[in-house]
Amino acid sequence: MTDSDKIHDEVSSFYAKAVAGVADPGGCCGGASSCGIAGLAGYDADSVSDVPDDAVASSFGCGNPVAFSGVEPGDVVLDLGSGAGIDIILAGHKVGPSGHVIGVDMTGDMIAHARANIAEAGLENVEVREGLIEALPVDDSSVDWVISNCVINLSPDKPAVFAEIARVLKPGGRMLISDIVVESLPDWIRDSQYLYSACVAGAIGETAYVAGLREAGLAEVEVRDRMVYDAAQVCGLIASEIPPADIAASVEDMLRKVAAEVEGKIWSASVYARKPLVPT
Repeated sequence: MTDSDKIHDEVSSFYAKAVAGVADPGGCCGGASSCGIAGLAGYDADSVSDVPDDAVASSFGCGNPVAFSGVEPGDVVLDLGSGAGIDIILAGHKVGPSGHVIGVDMTGDMIAHARANIAEAGLENVEVREGLIEALPVDDSSVDWVISNCVINLSPDKPAVFAEIARVLKPGGRMLISDIVVESLPDWIRDSQYLYSACVAGAIGETAYVAGLREAGLAEVEVRDRMVYDAAQVCGLIASEIPPADIAASVEDMLRKVAAEVEGKIWSASVYARKPLVPT
């Protein structure tokens, strides 16, 4: 088993456990609203009113890429790491019957939840495919939009993901991704598989993120929005990702230590890019 395979397996197992229930982001967060979906991920009650409760409760994101993407009726949208389906369901409503939405996820339990939520939402224009975001089961030049919500930081091969985004976008197609980026992390955080799966240890810097997308051949790359996390929000971000069964006093102590270390050095970035009409 390669190192990449090991990371995929550990992350998939982590989220299979997490989707079994929703962690209570109490403890070091003090129950603050900023630790929940509405505060950290940019969803409000109106935007998710047509989304099944399970898709909302099982969302592990750091932004709402659909809300700002300019997705229009008739578009084909691809969501990298679609999870329990909150963003593909939102996108399904936006593209309408003439459009199509594809979610890709590697975790079987997440896919099962997503398919059930899609059925409950009554959407026939949304599907989920099992696969890796480093090797997407999607045709070349076939999608108008790529979206993703706090997933690419989990990939052990981010250049491959960036190359796949460029491959599947139609000429002129666009991406808008919400993801975690970091200024710097100490080795003890980088070396923690637990914190890797919780969307912290695998994150790269904003400059490297933008450069990676440009190297993949994408243009007009820019960070459109940032939300820098304070200690409570760092704590909430990690706690929201942790499987409920793993919440314990020792974990809360770890959250406080990490939050104190990375406060102000980690943020959610909304990253936009476009595939050129003519290859550069």
